[in-house]
Amino acid sequence: MNPYTTLEIERNYKVSTIWLNRPDVRNAFNEIMINELITAVKEEGKREDIRAIVLRGKGRVFCAGADLNWMRAVANYGYEQNHKESLQLAACFYTIYNCPKPTLAVVHGAAMGGANGLLAACDFAFCEADTIFSLSEVKIGIIPACISPYIIKRIGEFPARELMLTGQRINGKEAEALKLVNRCFNNIHETEAHLQATIQLLLTGGPKAIEYCKTLINAVTNTISMQEALNYTATMIADIRSSAEGQEGMAAFLEKRKPNWIE
Repeated sequence: MNPYTTLEIERNYKVSTIWLNRPDVRNAFNEIMINELITAVKEEGKREDIRAIVLRGKGRVFCAGADLNWMRAVANYGYEQNHKESLQLAACFYTIYNCPKPTLAVVHGAAMGGANGLLAACDFAFCEADTIFSLSEVKIGIIPACISPYIIKRIGEFPARELMLTGQRINGKEAEALKLVNRCFNNIHETEAHLQATIQLLLTGGPKAIEYCKTLINAVTNTISMQEALNYTATMIADIRSSAEGQEGMAAFLEKRKPNWIE
């Protein structure tokens, strides 16, 4: 039984696919979907049988951004309620960004407004050439605040200024050129093939090594100075080398065999 009302979870050979499942409203997110995404990413990220998490959208588009009915309700909130709702939205993007498992977004149709935060927070994002992207918030008198850390991390300050200040629409090829997505493909078949190839590469890495690697990147990028990195990085590599997985991986390399996490 699916415990979610706005999502569908599909697990298949070490991969969990989280489907945005509101196709009747172009997978627009509301407070329910936001809360369910936080829960789903946390739960799937804890599962020992899951090695990668894929985020996708049911129906014609990936995600149309914020739900209009939710926006109407939010427009009538006072500051405190607005702040509470915004914190939860920010927590959703951070949960995806901070997930211990590799996260991959497959984007099709359109990614409007806050939907770009979902894909930008993932480790990988792939799309089709005819996909439309827009950071359109300024068009309705608001700003892409909660998604901005992830957009700016992906594409840099001045490309972000261009997209955020103009609200312009770009296609998949333009999104790839700006590095909003990792790769853009001509059709769904090419996208699926690359998705599966990327997952297969991820499955060749040690599960704990990949988790450590994500933690390492997060710390070096966001929380520690270059001086602090001296001890932090030395500690990280010492920890993983002395772990059971590290010992197995190095032994397999020296013995010219596959490590035990590869079937």
